[in-house]
Amino acid sequence: MTDRAVRNLEHLRGSASTARVLNLLRVWEENGDSRSDGAVRNPDWAARPIFKTPALNRALIIKHRLRRNEFDLFTGRRQVATKVVIPIEDDDLKTGGRYVFVNQIGFERAMMEAFGVPPTHPDIETLRLIDRLPSLDPFLLREQLRRGGLDPAPCYFSISEADLQRMTAFVRSEIEPLVTLSLGGDDSADSRDSAARMAAKILSNTPGNQLDALRLTLRLAPEQYEEGVFCWKGFLYYKWTLAALLTDVAAVAEAVRTIRPVGKVDSQAKEYIARGRDVLRGRIIKTCDEVSRTLRVYDDAYAKLTQEGRPIAFRDFLLDAPSMFSRLGDQLGAVQHIVSYWRFRFGPGAPAVNVEELMDIFMDFETGLLGRGEIADMAGRAAA
Repeated sequence: MTDRAVRNLEHLRGSASTARVLNLLRVWEENGDSRSDGAVRNPDWAARPIFKTPALNRALIIKHRLRRNEFDLFTGRRQVATKVVIPIEDDDLKTGGRYVFVNQIGFERAMMEAFGVPPTHPDIETLRLIDRLPSLDPFLLREQLRRGGLDPAPCYFSISEADLQRMTAFVRSEIEPLVTLSLGGDDSADSRDSAARMAAKILSNTPGNQLDALRLTLRLAPEQYEEGVFCWKGFLYYKWTLAALLTDVAAVAEAVRTIRPVGKVDSQAKEYIARGRDVLRGRIIKTCDEVSRTLRVYDDAYAKLTQEGRPIAFRDFLLDAPSMFSRLGDQLGAVQHIVSYWRFRFGPGAPAVNVEELMDIFMDFETGLLGRGEIADMAGRAAA
């Protein structure tokens, strides 16, 4: 299918959140063979791609909130789908792009017709791995692909420029204790400038952009630096995401308690919605509490560095930390989906919701908040 607007791809490039858009076009522009001479800027980009199909490796992968006219594209009911957009012109996104939804009805045929990718191509399974994720945050994405036996180059796992700008002040305040410690308790303008420079280095998406003072402080070997800082950036990203979500989460939890559907509601539906209100609000609160507890493990490790002067303990924590990303990413992705979809569906001017749709929304939210293990247990019980 072709969409000449695709909700304005140029706008997505500039302002989309990391969790919603995986901008492989930007990755290609910064690392690939986009120059007029055809030279590859970063050989790792070509040697370890996410997708083997060149067009897919320059696509925009979008977690897309489905509109009513798009529900029939899928066999089951879902609120969000993974949209693969191939720009018509790489250097002019206003021209729009061709797109396919992962696992839409006739997905394999559409991939073959639109992009020449046969059903047996490994890129099909890669897209399905990505479709199973609640969000596209790079830390969750990397762990999901690793579970699928894939190990793309680090350049594919960057935070979007829009989120980097929004995160900068937060990260600077987070690392000020480390800078103050390294400068002997100095709280001067020099200290604040040093914190700003270190924050910029930690958040940088530039390959090989090392900060020797930071590497030495963390006692990281040069080959460990990229992994260690990637993991540190992951925890900073998740802390910032949770902090940014909390106000909206409280508002959505209250709205779940008070929303009323239009039209006739029979006793069975009334009972389901009443139960759904309590269960959903409880799961939202429980999920945010669990994320907070996990992030306190990071805070404790960071305190060993900044308060106890134990850089080895913090370094070892970072290098062992990716195992936490899957759970953190799943949980925060589910909460982000709830907040984002609620704002989209029940924002100013939105039509009233009927009982069937409200039940579907509650069910979708509740399923998203279940952990992978809980979903597997439910499937096992259903099979039995």
